[in-house]
Amino acid sequence: MSRNLPPLNALRAFDAAARHESFSRAAEELLVSHSAISRHVRGLEARLGVKLFRDLPRGVELTMVGRSYLERVLPALDMIADATDDLADVPTGQVTVNSEPLFAERFIIPRLAGFQKAYPEVEVRLEASPALADVERYEADIAVRFAHTGKLDGPSDLLSAAPIYPHASPDLMEDGIRKPEDLLKLPLLRDRTNNIWKPWFAAAGVQTDALLDHEWRMKPPLAYEAGLNGLGVYLGSSECVSFDVGLGRLVRCFDIGIRDGAFYLVYGSRGVRRSAVKQFRAWLLDETRSFRSEPAV
Repeated sequence: MSRNLPPLNALRAFDAAARHESFSRAAEELLVSHSAISRHVRGLEARLGVKLFRDLPRGVELTMVGRSYLERVLPALDMIADATDDLADVPTGQVTVNSEPLFAERFIIPRLAGFQKAYPEVEVRLEASPALADVERYEADIAVRFAHTGKLDGPSDLLSAAPIYPHASPDLMEDGIRKPEDLLKLPLLRDRTNNIWKPWFAAAGVQTDALLDHEWRMKPPLAYEAGLNGLGVYLGSSECVSFDVGLGRLVRCFDIGIRDGAFYLVYGSRGVRRSAVKQFRAWLLDETRSFRSEPAV
């Protein structure tokens, strides 16, 4: 018995337009023209005899009927994709990674050559942004995010819960950092959203005023660069400083660490099934393994 199936390209266009709420962005994803997406969607609507999308001033949104149809069609598209991946059984493709800027710059990039050597067929697109990409809408396949308390919403893996320690350039260390109190005389670098110096001094047994002198607030990548260039003492987690510590560009001032949250790997329920995404996820989890159980001293 013949099946009443719409064209696969029409379903792909419908799926992409629904995720992006935009025909233009759907066209960019599928590498076709805006008119091609519109033609596929309108053809599907004509075949079904219903309106799947509602036009908005900027973009489109699903109608109730469209949303109901999408919920029933998606599992079938996923099964087709999974069957194809299983049959091919080759980790080829592309993975888009959205990451906190500091983690991208100081952890992923220094190690990325290792992944590319192991999986040369996989193209990695790394985006550094403090804004969480919507992995369910394919703005990224996976995203690295920092959370001060608790776990992030949706599917995620713990990457690292390493303690944070004060770090300084070798030259600054030679200027007379001998005990925790000495840090009070130097510029204290931190990001502008989280005050972590007072808890650290408390853990070190040092009394401080309500406001610390010489405290510089700036975005995390800038605070890190300032510490790297000897402009102050940077309080940072082990995974983000590990590469420069290994090169001797930064030195841990004291083995006194406190916990201030964790990095998580966030992923969509569909994208993570793709072979390229599976490979990158497994690689990143392996690279961060030692930082998941590092004890605070």
